[in-house]
Order: sequence, then C-alpha cells, then structure tokens
Amino acid sequence: MSLDTLPPRVSIDPDRYHEAAPAQLSARAERPPVCLYLETTNRCNLLCTTCPRTYETLEPAADMSWELFTAIVDQIPDIARVVLHGIGEPMLVKDLPRMIRYLKDRGAYVLFNTNGTLLNAKKGRELVDTGLDELRVSLDAADAKTFIEVRGKDYFNRIVRNVRAFTEMQQREQLALPKVSLWLTGLKETLDQLPAFVGVASDIGVKEVHLQRLVFFEEDAIGLARPDQALFESMTAHESRVLAEATALAASLGMTFSASGATEPEGSLKRADDKTPWSLCHRPWTVMYFTANGRAIPCCIAPFSQRGYENYTLGDATQQTLREIWNGPAYQDFRETLQSGAPPKCCSSCGLRWSL
Repeated sequence: MSLDTLPPRVSIDPDRYHEAAPAQLSARAERPPVCLYLETTNRCNLLCTTCPRTYETLEPAADMSWELFTAIVDQIPDIARVVLHGIGEPMLVKDLPRMIRYLKDRGAYVLFNTNGTLLNAKKGRELVDTGLDELRVSLDAADAKTFIEVRGKDYFNRIVRNVRAFTEMQQREQLALPKVSLWLTGLKETLDQLPAFVGVASDIGVKEVHLQRLVFFEEDAIGLARPDQALFESMTAHESRVLAEATALAASLGMTFSASGATEPEGSLKRADDKTPWSLCHRPWTVMYFTANGRAIPCCIAPFSQRGYENYTLGDATQQTLREIWNGPAYQDFRETLQSGAPPKCCSSCGLRWSL
C-alpha cells in the first residue's frame, strides 16, 4: 500500500523541502512526506567525537537491505528529495550506486554526506554515472592535526586528495553533477580555521562551503563535543570577525558560503525570536527518516539530541506500511506534542541550544 491516496505533494525546491508543510498544522498529516532520509548504513570507518555512534550502539550494525530500501521508496512514488545518510558512512554500502539510480529513475533529487575517505577514482566514476545531484563532504578541519581531534583518525590528507581528484575529473569532463560541497562543524576551538577551510575548499576545486551546527553532548562528552564548544547564542566579537573574514574570502573566490538550514552563517547561530522555537519545525509533516534497520524516527537531529532510539521511535517499516506509520498514533502524538509548550525531549533544545 502506498501513500498516494493522500493529496499529492506540492511542487517544491529540493533545498527548501522543510517549508512544504501545509499552513494549518494538525496532528494528522494531510499530505505524504516530500523528503526521505534513508540511513543506508549505520557502520562507519571514523570515530568522530561529535557523532552519537561513537558513544553507544544505537542499533545492531547493518546496511539497509535492497528489499527494505525498495519497499520504502515504492510506497512514495513521487518523492521529491531523498537523503541517503544517517549516522554511518554511505560509501561503505555496496548497493549505494544502485540505490541512487533507482531514485533518479523516479525523478527524485538525491544527495548524501560522506567523510570522503572512500572516494577513490572507481567509486567517484560510479557516483557520476548514477546521476547523483549532490555530494557533501564532511571535513571539519583545515589541517591534519585538527582533523584527528574532531574525527578520530588520520585521514585528512587522503580526503583532500580524493576530493581534488574528483573535482579535477569533473572539470576535465565538464560535469555539473554532483554538486560538491565541504562542511565544517562549528566549534569554538576550530572556528579560527574557517578562512583556511575556505582556502582548502578553493584549492581542491570545491565551490561551496557550509558551516554545520554543533549538537553537543552534556554528559560524557568526548573531545570537542562539549557545551563550551557551541557557538549558538555565544558568538564573541572575535568569532564574528572570523565569520566575516571567511564570508569575504569566499565571495572573492566566487564561492558559496552558507550554513545548515540553508541560512547565512551568523544568522544560523542566533536563537529564533519565539518562546517555543521547536514549534517552528515542519519536519514531522514533510520528512520521514528510517534507520538502516527500518526504524522510523523524527529527523536526522534526534539521535544527536537524545540518546536511545526507544525514546522517539515512531514506527517500523519492516512491520508496518508507511501509511500506517505516517498517520499512526505515535506520529500524531509526536506532532501534537511538538506544537505544545512541552515538546518531545529530543526536540526540547532545538532553537534554544542549536539552530533549527
């Protein structure tokens, strides 16, 4: 059974999918989701201090099976946007190119984040051949020493070589897709590297740089994933100057510099002018996220903001249809609570300790 018996989705810009919710929000979603997050794997070859999988095993290690992948996708035949990552490294998945082609054949906009360690010539060619729209590379540092502190292993130089080779191939063959970007998690200890990070991106042929919010861990934080490293609502004058320098450098190099949520960097680090900022979130009306094992959870931030999937599981795609999950009791309760003054715990700091 598919979701296509609901009213059809509206036409949207893939980068603004989170704005596609109806004007009147209710516990029941009147339209199918416009975006799917499919965690193609929860395995990874790094130990990033800012990632929940470094702290605990959230689910049994798995790659999403082809059968589960197609069962989910086929229930939303006109899905607009699909993100093929969660808390693992997608390029570890053998079926990844096949998954991308399957989605592109349906007209979806497809992207994923990668750490870039496995982006060799063969895999790069496979990605180009699939028609992938966007490749986001999380680098998080401008040098090898800082990379180890944030990401746990000494792969900085390998990633830089891999991305450079990939963009050089695109330039030789005049390939517009996939659009490649570099991402840096905003930390007080590393923000001074941001202009140099822009320089690294330019040097290896990347035209887009994005500042990613830090969702920190208040207890048992490892390395730099601590509350004191968060930039949100705590920018100093010096840090504002660093952001301005990076912005000016990017502009002079003809590059795009923005932040998570498709906002300008400094604006993304300021609290929304609302007493209940979580209520501004439309993702439970526009997005479905499935883990590699088929568990439905609210969004990609939930694993970072509250440990333990049992706290916010909304369904199971191996046992239920998407229609049963999307407007089932758990999802409807979640939506209703999100619009109240006492939101679900995994949402309670959104807009308060990190940007939307």
